[in-house]
Amino acid sequence: MKIAFVYDRVNKFGGAERVLLALHEIWPEAPLFTPVYNPKTAPYADVFHVKTSVLSRWPLNVVPHEILPPLLPFFYESMTFDDFDLVLTITSAEAKGILTKPGTLHVCYCLTPTRYLWSGYDEYIREPGLGWANGLARFLIRSAAPLLRNWDYISSKRPDKYIAISKAVAERIDVYYQQHAEVIYPPVDTKTFTPDHTLSSGRYFLIVSRLVPYKRIDYAIEVFNNLGFPLKIIGTGIDSKRLRKLAGPTIEFIGSDLTDAKLCWYYQNCQALIYPGEEDFGITAVEAQACGRPVIAYKKGGVAETIQVGKTGELYEEESMECLSEKVLRFNSKEYLSEDCYTHASRFSKRHFQKNIRELIGKYYRDSKAII
Repeated sequence: MKIAFVYDRVNKFGGAERVLLALHEIWPEAPLFTPVYNPKTAPYADVFHVKTSVLSRWPLNVVPHEILPPLLPFFYESMTFDDFDLVLTITSAEAKGILTKPGTLHVCYCLTPTRYLWSGYDEYIREPGLGWANGLARFLIRSAAPLLRNWDYISSKRPDKYIAISKAVAERIDVYYQQHAEVIYPPVDTKTFTPDHTLSSGRYFLIVSRLVPYKRIDYAIEVFNNLGFPLKIIGTGIDSKRLRKLAGPTIEFIGSDLTDAKLCWYYQNCQALIYPGEEDFGITAVEAQACGRPVIAYKKGGVAETIQVGKTGELYEEESMECLSEKVLRFNSKEYLSEDCYTHASRFSKRHFQKNIRELIGKYYRDSKAII
């Protein structure tokens, strides 16, 4: 079976990129197609044979993805996959819009239906997170949204099968695309992210996230400003400047240029990981649990599927300062055992992910050949 991967933009590293690396271990010969590739900001992709477009040589390579969509359908639809038996698109945006011949199976591993067109449209209009370019971003999104939404819906019919990263995402796929999706949770490296049983609970709370508006880190900062509790924030993003202005003296920002070992240390030494926004899955919540630490999270979205309430963390009802503040004040890290957190996180190991996705894609491929 000759397989190819397609991904939206290869220019950063996060949870989705860990998925790509886990897939590469299963199918190391599979090339990676993408319209945007920046090897300087995505050195992880050195292991792939990357096939890209002229767009990677344009200055647009560095601009936020909200400004690129009017250009991207052309690049995806111009890609050719005639030599492949199966194409696996890993996407939260346009990559599912590729065109394949009838004999090529197209499976979409969907991170979420395109957020800025559907579930997150109002958030992007309210706060694009581009500073001086917010007005331009709003204008472009509003102007292009009807056409892009139409293309996105039409292109959502192109995959033969969908796999979602969480039940929450599977529900969105059903609502916005009217497509059924099986669920396979993304992989977490439970060999690297492990507890240190010699440590007691740390003094600080922790956020590990891209700094973008929809992550809702702003109201978490306000909560910890008011409580006077220490909070460390690991990550970078377009919302960084605004969030730093909000932060008081107990808030510390740490860049995202950390080794996994150093990130593990921050997890191991915190009281709890804070998850203030609606997440598609929430891979850092599982990493924290793998390191033996509980999670306090907003209950809506995929992150709720990764937490055993009362045993590996707590959920709160509303995305508000009041609800988060109440949970933090009531929180006692001694009530959570690192062994329980790690055992629960092991359900999301890379080994389980690779086994599940290899079996499901193999089934899809065999079924497609049986039909032919």
